[in-house]
Amino acid sequence: MSRAQLPPVACRVADTLIARGHHGVILRQQTPTRTAADAARVLGVEVGAITKSLVFLLDENPVLLLVSGAHEVDLTQTGARLEGTLTRAPAALVREVTGQPIGGVAPVGHPTNLPTWVDNALARHQELWAAGGHPNTLFRTSFRELVRITAGLPIDVD
Repeated sequence: MSRAQLPPVACRVADTLIARGHHGVILRQQTPTRTAADAARVLGVEVGAITKSLVFLLDENPVLLLVSGAHEVDLTQTGARLEGTLTRAPAALVREVTGQPIGGVAPVGHPTNLPTWVDNALARHQELWAAGGHPNTLFRTSFRELVRITAGLPIDVD
């Protein structure tokens, strides 16, 4: 897909991906991919291969967790692993710190770098898919590349 067909926010994500050594190809789907289940269905992959980009507050500071579509974050246990209290960030804060709409938040391309952790369960899949900064946009990656391009730290979230 040409850059002219991508929303500006997805172009920023593509630029960030390229700057970090990724091919930067973002696909725009005609069918909604706002949820992990939707994305898995459209792509014909297991829901666990979909990377959810979720913003939380860790002791009131925004952080990003990249989570397998097959998992829900256990706030108590994951917070303890991160040595703090973990709560869901309000939608307005998610939009503010990522510059991207919920349902399309990418792992990269935010106005500021958020401390990032990557769900170890994603390593079970050879190929991963993540949102491209706008609903219905996706890009392909791998666990190793996702950790590298986000400077994320692997963690168990469930």
